[in-house]
Amino acid sequence: MHLTIDTRRHCRLCDEMKAVVREVGRTLPLTLDEVDVDREPALAQRYGWDVPVLAAGERELARHRVTAERLREMLDARPAGHQDG
Repeated sequence: MHLTIDTRRHCRLCDEMKAVVREVGRTLPLTLDEVDVDREPALAQRYGWDVPVLAAGERELARHRVTAERLREMLDARPAGHQDG
């Protein structure tokens, strides 16, 4: 499963969310793309300081914080055969 995290440098919440994704990725097949919002002017304007944002395709999964348990629940609830990204 392919996930994307909109993030920025020196962001404690971003680092925490990436750690949660890595933890879940030990038991589920995940790939994670990181997008630095400060390198994308449109994203910087869209999110401001409202990061991290974790998404599967166009579907936002979490903003700011997510637990490993909640992320697993969201990923397990996806329709069978559905693929993002």
